[in-house]
Amino acid sequence: MVLMLPPQLTHAEAKACLGALLLELPAQAAAVVVDAGALQRFDSAALAVLLALRRQSLAMTQTFAVARMPSRLADLAALYGIGELLVAAGE
Repeated sequence: MVLMLPPQLTHAEAKACLGALLLELPAQAAAVVVDAGALQRFDSAALAVLLALRRQSLAMTQTFAVARMPSRLADLAALYGIGELLVAAGE
């Protein structure tokens, strides 16, 4: 099962989005994949959500990857120096 990010993920939506996704983590297999393909409007809060999901996944001994990350989000992650933490699915 893949966790899906919504089309909009800004500071205003981050807390609710993270809460909902964290509730789904225990049902995930050993590999957590977050699909970011629907993201159209986002800010750095999207990175914070992804990092929090990664941190919790690793704490639960699950692997973590992001699928279909928009190039603008990947650029933002690189700008903040965290691009290597958000591994693309399949790598």
